[in-house]
Amino acid sequence: MRQRTFILLTAASLVLTAAGCVRETPDQDMVAATETTVTSGTSTTGTLSATTTGSTGGSVSAMSPADKEFVIQAAYTGIGEVSLSQAALSRSENAQVKSFAQRMVTDHGRGNEELQKLATVKGLALPTALDDARSETLDALRAAGRDFDARYAAQMVADHEKAVAEFENAERSVQDPDVKAWLSRTLPVLREHLGHARQLAVHR
Repeated sequence: MRQRTFILLTAASLVLTAAGCVRETPDQDMVAATETTVTSGTSTTGTLSATTTGSTGGSVSAMSPADKEFVIQAAYTGIGEVSLSQAALSRSENAQVKSFAQRMVTDHGRGNEELQKLATVKGLALPTALDDARSETLDALRAAGRDFDARYAAQMVADHEKAVAEFENAERSVQDPDVKAWLSRTLPVLREHLGHARQLAVHR
């Protein structure tokens, strides 16, 4: 009887020990899996965060504040010249004025497109409409009577004198190499425009 009891107790002890081993192994595996999941989740989150920030493509720019301001003002200038010259194309009856105005629309339109592509790459949003001052200038030109051609020519001289001066100053201070390259290509065109505008104004 005692021997049978001893055998039963021994068997029960072995069963309990085996059960304990079975429980221990899954628990350790679960801990390991949990740790892996947490670590993976943190790593993934960090990667997504960095990717999201880097792929915004319009809200974040590494350009200096001065470079950003130059590009934005250059965009306003380009939009202004196109708008004024489109008005001249529709209002003027003078062949020289219309020819000059068409050149302004073509050259500044191309420059605006190049600048927009550059700004997009740099993550900088550019204006797409006239600012208040240029809008007022356009309204005043549209309201002109017989002196429309003379006023348009004078405005082109004033605008290009200002633009050339701003570009020359920026040429010495702009830091971004891509912006500087665009500036260097555009400045000679502005100088040429200024020369033609002055000739146009003389004959008005």
